[in-house]
Amino acid sequence: MDRREFVKTSAFAGMTAASASRVMGANDRIRLGVIGTGGRGKYLMSTVNRIGGAEWVALCDIWDVRRAEGAKTAGSPVKLYNDHRQLLDHQDIDAVIIATVDHHHAPVTIDAVHAGKDVYVEKPMTSVAEQGPEVVKAVRETKRIVQVGTQNRSLPHYQEAKARIIDSGLLGKVGLVRTWYDANSGYLLDIPQGMETKPAGLDWERYLGWLPKIPWDARRYFNRFAYWDISTGGQTGGLFVHLIDTVHWFLGLARPSAALCGGGLYLYDDGRDTPDVVTMIVEYPQRLTVTFEAETFTATKKYNATAGVEFHGSGGVLTVNRYDRQVGWTFAAKSEESPRQVMWGEQSPAGADYHLKNWLECIRSRKDPYVTAVDGHYGAMPCHMGNLAYKTKSRVAWDSKWEV
Repeated sequence: MDRREFVKTSAFAGMTAASASRVMGANDRIRLGVIGTGGRGKYLMSTVNRIGGAEWVALCDIWDVRRAEGAKTAGSPVKLYNDHRQLLDHQDIDAVIIATVDHHHAPVTIDAVHAGKDVYVEKPMTSVAEQGPEVVKAVRETKRIVQVGTQNRSLPHYQEAKARIIDSGLLGKVGLVRTWYDANSGYLLDIPQGMETKPAGLDWERYLGWLPKIPWDARRYFNRFAYWDISTGGQTGGLFVHLIDTVHWFLGLARPSAALCGGGLYLYDDGRDTPDVVTMIVEYPQRLTVTFEAETFTATKKYNATAGVEFHGSGGVLTVNRYDRQVGWTFAAKSEESPRQVMWGEQSPAGADYHLKNWLECIRSRKDPYVTAVDGHYGAMPCHMGNLAYKTKSRVAWDSKWEV
């Protein structure tokens, strides 16, 4: 199936916004809807509840069980829908959180901005390369606030490392960036007992959306990150997207020049089609290379600092950790005479609190959030190029049709 067909499935594609967002005062509560109330959706709702300043109007999910769970998380009466377009018809909703599976991110975002809603969309913003220019075009036409959920840009220790080492010039010219995200247990999710038959209240056809229609497959629903079309290549679209977005942000990058990718299914024989070990090389015209590694062999919480970015520059090496329990970043200067030979900063939690707070503030101010739709597009492209390289066993070069 041609992935560009996803645009044609959007009932709102090409429409203008029904109404613009209201002008809000500092004390006005932002009225929210949620599309996708599974584990991630409920987590984002709980985070917004902690931040405050918002109220829930309506929720949407393709499974009645998760709709009910989302309503409980909301903590107040809300409208419940199976079809996200019904939620977007609400004139009393200012913005929506999109926490669906990956292949719905782009079309639902397009629907939402054309319906006059601001958007927080989980990463990756797109599930195939062709979707990026369509999403960016819709956001530019409607002038909506869109925050993409690669939340490293909001975390204090990432901001500190960038300011003190990158922006100050201490790191110098960067030639190699090494990234890794190992031992992630989210790719080994179990199927609950009794799910061999599809639950009556779960709309499998709507779950598949623009993908080819297939019979109910519990593995694809509950262990979705193990399947290519639903999870953007597995560990590339799910994990590398966080790390490469950090690299783009720190170094001011956008378009890769080419990508190579290797790996395979070396351990798991459970029907999945995404690699359990993957390595990638991404080249940039600024004369630097970014590498990525990921594996699920050692999935355990006992393995510390399972994700990070290591910048190798002419002035030293900057390492930024995502999950280290104490050290957020370290810098080892190249020169032994440097008065700041070794520097470090404390870790900050890797949750979405700061990122959602930034989004809510931008809904009020109408300023750009930390990760715009343009950032989301270019941040997903190395993943898409790597996925193409893996599938075709070739070097994939940048194509001008991906420019925005």
